[in-house]
Amino acid sequence: MSAPSVDRGQWSGKLGFILAAAGSAIGLGNIWRFPYTAGENGGGAFVLIYLGFVALIGVPVLLAELAIGRKTQRNPVGAFKALTESKFWPMVGGLGVLTGFGILAFYSVVAGWTLGYLYMSLTGGLAGVTEAGASAAVFTNLVTDPVWAIVLAGAFLLLTILVVRGGISGGIERATKILMPLLFVIMLILVIRAMTLPGAGAGISYLFKPDFSKITTTVVMSALGQALFSLSLGMGAMITYGSYLPEKENMPFAGVSVAFFDTLIAIMAGLIIFPALFATGGDPSGGPGLVFVVLPTIFNAMPAGNFFAVAFYALLAIAALTSTISLLEVVVSYFVDERGWRRDKAAWTIGGLCFLLAVPSALSQGAVAELGTGGLFSWDFLTLNNNIWGNYSLSLGAILISVFVGWKWGIPSALASLEASGDRLPAAGLWGFLIRYVCPVVILILLIFIVATGTYF
Repeated sequence: MSAPSVDRGQWSGKLGFILAAAGSAIGLGNIWRFPYTAGENGGGAFVLIYLGFVALIGVPVLLAELAIGRKTQRNPVGAFKALTESKFWPMVGGLGVLTGFGILAFYSVVAGWTLGYLYMSLTGGLAGVTEAGASAAVFTNLVTDPVWAIVLAGAFLLLTILVVRGGISGGIERATKILMPLLFVIMLILVIRAMTLPGAGAGISYLFKPDFSKITTTVVMSALGQALFSLSLGMGAMITYGSYLPEKENMPFAGVSVAFFDTLIAIMAGLIIFPALFATGGDPSGGPGLVFVVLPTIFNAMPAGNFFAVAFYALLAIAALTSTISLLEVVVSYFVDERGWRRDKAAWTIGGLCFLLAVPSALSQGAVAELGTGGLFSWDFLTLNNNIWGNYSLSLGAILISVFVGWKWGIPSALASLEASGDRLPAAGLWGFLIRYVCPVVILILLIFIVATGTYF
């Protein structure tokens, strides 16, 4: 294996990697998707199963991706090229690059909504919204306004490009060293406030007290899908981030730390939302609109509610940004490594193309009706892209990465990469068993379930 021919940069150390990789994992999947998914699937029972899947499926696949990245110091395509002469496996890396691009195109639309809500909370646009109907109208007006829908997605992509073009230590690491501590501080303030509301105890009980009668096949599959999506697995993001980690750093500790912080933030999001919901008589099964439709009415029912609304939507925007940074970096690293592009050119070009692909998703939530058009743009591109890239492609990528590490590259080689610093991976034998036999089979069951039932997560 020859070394990469370009100066790719590296994390300055373990802390920089942990913050950046945790930032990749911590996003709308934790703070937007986890609470409403838990709410739809019965609360505590879902949370328990989710935690089990993070430990038994998420962490092993995460470590497998990191091992590939650090060994090769390349993007997902180049990594597989370096480890095998087969023409098939680099295509798996290519699938990861396409998946990162596809997810970024629809993710930036939802991320743009967080900027819209942050702006409204700062300017008083959410003041007085005390009824669900009025709150739903605010949300509908935002997502169906064609100008706002496109501008907000474009603004979020612009922020993402500006960070990624700055490089690894000077751009991504510098940004996440500011954004991640800020995110945690805001969350801690909001958790304390939510848990001290009258009646909050019912929400805490809902989140942590399992009702096993709620467990169904769909609940189990939803928990598995949430674990994969939340940890940014199956698309090469962790291969890419692992490729910037020097061999002297303790990768097993860093990888487990990423999963721990990702899961902690998801639980903290639940501790913000469910106590507040139960304190104000809200419905925990509010679905995807929980954050954008239900929460504004809750904030307006709380003392100093506007302050907490600003804090929450700032938190949501920060979490989304740390994820979009990693999504763009997956694609940019490919063009820097494999095509010899300058990072600046790659960031602007890929970001611009992604914006063009994001426009149909931005317009598909009702804006085409405002424009008086139909046809192709009347399709729900946002949901379609989520299904293709966030369900099928992520699941397939995670299966193939598990198979590659377990059966093609081999557990001993992967372990040598993970333990290159001299730090041992605890329960290495269990990790090898899980990555060879359990992870690919369980994720395959999830993929079959999605295809057979048409249930998407």
